[in-house]
Amino acid sequence: MLISIDTLRSDHLPAYGYRRVETPAIDALRRDAVLFTRAYSHVPLTLPSHCSILSGRLPGEHGVRDNAGYHFDAAAWQSLPLRLQQAGYATGGAVSAYVLRGETGISRGFDFWDSEVAMQFSAGLAQSRRPGQETARLAVAWLRRVAGRPFFLFLHLYEPHAPYAPPEPFASRYRASPYDGEIANADAVVGGVLDELKRLGVYRRALVVLLSDHGEGLGEHGEAEHGLLLYRTTLQVPLLLKLPGSLLGGSSVTAPAQLVDVYPTLLAAVGLTPPAGLPGRSLLAPGGEAGAERELYAETWYPRLHFGWSELSSLIRGRFHYIHGPDPELYDLAADPAEEHQARERERRAFADLRGRIRSYQRPLRAPAAVDAETARQLAALGYAGGFVQAAGGGPAADPKSRIATLADLNLGMRLFFAQRYAEAVPAFRRALAANPRTVDAWEHLGQSLEQLGRLDEALAAHEEAMKASGGVAQVALATGALLLRLGRLDEAQAHAELARKVSPAAAQGLLAEIALARHQPVAAERAARDALAAGGDALAPRLALAEALVAEGRLAEALGQTDEVLAELARRAAGQSFPRLWWVRGDILARMQRDAEAEQAFLREIQSFPGDTHTYASLALLYAAQGKPDAAIGVLRRMVESQGESPAAYAEAVNALRVLGDAPQAAALLRHALERHPESSQLRALARSG
Repeated sequence: MLISIDTLRSDHLPAYGYRRVETPAIDALRRDAVLFTRAYSHVPLTLPSHCSILSGRLPGEHGVRDNAGYHFDAAAWQSLPLRLQQAGYATGGAVSAYVLRGETGISRGFDFWDSEVAMQFSAGLAQSRRPGQETARLAVAWLRRVAGRPFFLFLHLYEPHAPYAPPEPFASRYRASPYDGEIANADAVVGGVLDELKRLGVYRRALVVLLSDHGEGLGEHGEAEHGLLLYRTTLQVPLLLKLPGSLLGGSSVTAPAQLVDVYPTLLAAVGLTPPAGLPGRSLLAPGGEAGAERELYAETWYPRLHFGWSELSSLIRGRFHYIHGPDPELYDLAADPAEEHQARERERRAFADLRGRIRSYQRPLRAPAAVDAETARQLAALGYAGGFVQAAGGGPAADPKSRIATLADLNLGMRLFFAQRYAEAVPAFRRALAANPRTVDAWEHLGQSLEQLGRLDEALAAHEEAMKASGGVAQVALATGALLLRLGRLDEAQAHAELARKVSPAAAQGLLAEIALARHQPVAAERAARDALAAGGDALAPRLALAEALVAEGRLAEALGQTDEVLAELARRAAGQSFPRLWWVRGDILARMQRDAEAEQAFLREIQSFPGDTHTYASLALLYAAQGKPDAAIGVLRRMVESQGESPAAYAEAVNALRVLGDAPQAAALLRHALERHPESSQLRALARSG
């Protein structure tokens, strides 16, 4: 069993000497396990790091250099689940983050894989997560089915990844340190899973690895989270290895270890021969302490890909840590474990040696989003030629540590964004972009904030800048395409969806289904929705698109059945959870079936769960009008406009609804009022032209 606790610093665990959080489950596991005191990640990003864990290869070799825009070729690298599957093991995986979805290729070799974490474009990539308790419940359900045979289970928990929001009782208990509260929550999840292993009678003979993919900056060296810098804060991780029978339990290994060691360790432990030429070695190999002079490599291209700054790489050997960049650094980890004092002047020989050695590990970057000739042609046709990666990929760039202080406004904007304070987030993102105009994340979240505020023209401009800055990364293309669909620019929306098909086929097909519906092509929409389901990504959005297609074909009972499937899936994941557009689609079907009372409750539930979706207000107004309740209909439209801050999008939805209701005079009056408030809105001007 491999348990990965995302973003967990080793020095925030009692097993490593920390005293400000209680982790009884990990403490108990530590008593049964070998603890590696100096274990390191190769990249402070979730997807690339897990690809290294499961393949035993460094990022430059397996080729996944960022969380987005890359595909992991599990077959080419004979990933751990593939090898174990071929050896007769049942293989199962359950993960808690969208960046580890099956579409990335990481699920290859797993008989069971659950990564159904829905990507919400209005919530941000980092927010596409599910609670660890839910993921563990799915993993345990699979485990019970296979416990009688050899199995490999990979469990990924996203806690304590930012934003730190532990549930009770940990939120109250760790109010001063929510990061530690999330660690305590993750520990409780781990405890439940290990208890299940014991209940099933397999814990004693099981081999269990517990680790993290990377650490967290927590403000040290100026880095709040991770991805930009390569200090110990984000590279040193916990690593515990519990052997069958708890052999060597409670012991420690002080020699350096690295995450690529996990792959040959687990293969060797079950009698399989690891491939030749791996950068790692079995942690069970004899002479463990003799490896003190190993070279441990790490890198990050995140600064280059997301900000236009320089990439960084690092090499640890013995007591020295060398960080390569425009302003290279050397630290003596024995004398200065916090890496606060440069040692390159007094240790010139070590500095020169490591600077020369690191070149043998460095590999050039392949641009994200599969920028082959055809994709490049599509980008050029959309006006995105010369995107950030291509333009700045090899040129001189700033050292990230010299620019990290400029991220204060970006961090503020992100906090405001996740708190749904979009109007306040917009100026913060604009200030961040004034300092760093090629920041993909700032453009993305600025666009999403503006979209939430109904300022769709400005939102589209921001999304287009994100496209240029990222070189057309899949999730940016999908978010841009979704907004173009909302604006009725269907051909452009389709072109953006096509850009994302190679990297995110399920999400792209889902968007294509929505576009076909907007074109009144239900058969094409049904085909695209079924293709999205077949692609193996999250099933919720494609099922809703399929339901809408079936509605357009007049197959209402089948459509309602698809929403039943979505409700059942949500109940399986977590009781009470909702999903965007679910209750609107269900309400629309029920209204067409003349089940008005149920339709009304469905629309009201959608509004309660997602008050920013103007479409649902309009549908409820039409339902009231059809019931002969014109005052109630007008009241809903007024509530919609007021709740959206009288945004252009809300006015446009209200005008359209009034036209459908046949109240042309009131629609015209409202449109005149809206244009007086928002004369720059292309959406309102288009409505005026349409009469």
